[in-house]
Amino acid sequence: MVKSTWLVGLLLFCSSLLAATPRVITLAPHLTELAFAAGITPVAVSAWSDYPASAASLEQVANWQGIRIERIVQLKPDVVLAWRGGNPQRQVEQLQRLGIKVEWIDPQTLDQMIDALADLRRWSPHPQQAEDAAQALRAQEMQLRQQYQQQPPVRIFLQFGQQPLFTASRNTLQNAVIELCGGRNIFADSTVSWPQVSREQVLARHPQAIVIGGKAAQAASIAQFWQPQLAVPVIAINDDWLSRPGPRLLLAAQQLCAVLHPAKNSTKID
Repeated sequence: MVKSTWLVGLLLFCSSLLAATPRVITLAPHLTELAFAAGITPVAVSAWSDYPASAASLEQVANWQGIRIERIVQLKPDVVLAWRGGNPQRQVEQLQRLGIKVEWIDPQTLDQMIDALADLRRWSPHPQQAEDAAQALRAQEMQLRQQYQQQPPVRIFLQFGQQPLFTASRNTLQNAVIELCGGRNIFADSTVSWPQVSREQVLARHPQAIVIGGKAAQAASIAQFWQPQLAVPVIAINDDWLSRPGPRLLLAAQQLCAVLHPAKNSTKID
């Protein structure tokens, strides 16, 4: 009798925990990464949500074509995490009109990204995990800043695409990664966050290195594109790390810093 009563109590306790777990939907891959880092397993995600690996098996309710509003309503989320840089505002506002709570997460700096992770503790069944993950990222950022800020600055062209050429200004997380490594973005002064630039404009600013999101094979192709006028190292950073405004930006920074300043700048980029 005592044993059966204990089992009933345990089942009721587990059921109450499950019922209390917030139902979260993420509408961009980096929001999925932030959610998992905070200890949240979303009930649905966006397309290209492939990290961590378990995210790839979750139902997808958003892609480049838009948001599956009816399905999201059926899933009865407690909150939908949206991104101003990628989600259609009209459809997100439609969700809000239907009574669904939406939180926009659109970090513009590394500190804002880390703060967003910490804030997700409100929707996490493991709030301490969100706090711990945010603290770990802050510690990584501080360590990199202390280690590389005093290194001689390296003029960097951050290249996205080839025809046409795009880059990033100071108002981007990618610029923050460069600065964290003691780099100097040659187009930081642009008034546009993602300016289109010409080959001549790049050459006129004399970059000492080019940074791309991609693999080594792509770096070789980019190097060939710039020759013979510009013969500088082309540094390929894992594209997901560099392009997604999520926790793995610190991995992108670690990779870039190590290449820019091997053995703490014992080999200088000319």
